[in-house]
Amino acid sequence: MKNFFLNILILSISFSFVNFASSDEIDPIETEVNVYTGMFDFSDTKQASGFVGLQHQNDELFRESFLGKISPITGGFLTEKNAFYFYTGAQTEYNFGPLIITPSFAPGYYNSGDGKDLGYPLEFKSEVQVSLNLSETTEFGMSYNHISNASLGTKNPGANSYMLNFLKQF
Repeated sequence: MKNFFLNILILSISFSFVNFASSDEIDPIETEVNVYTGMFDFSDTKQASGFVGLQHQNDELFRESFLGKISPITGGFLTEKNAFYFYTGAQTEYNFGPLIITPSFAPGYYNSGDGKDLGYPLEFKSEVQVSLNLSETTEFGMSYNHISNASLGTKNPGANSYMLNFLKQF
């Protein structure tokens, strides 16, 4: 348990270096922070564990495509069994009034710590998030993701997770 809190401290310090520009330098609502918590690998009763994470999305760095407006994401999470995952990828948002559906894809580095061995350090995260617009700058939602190494390793057990998300735009 001591290592879990030490890793949370390290993760917090790492993300404290994210640079947010002042409102004088950029238009408002161009960056979004997603703080989430949930159950990592809930479908494996022996390896399931709680986890916390943080994700950053910069809406200014977008590209229009046939899928819609795609923007980059970067983030990471830490489980209570000291497994961690750092990732960077892309997401797109589809607005349906106050409801927002956000699919994303992100490759990243996974370390099992004392948790589940996913078979390879390179893992791919596919996620879908459904959130409710609480205000112009705040959302609350739920998400589901699957992490897999696409059979690059000698084994590929994968992990399914669900999260509660709190999103704030600056």
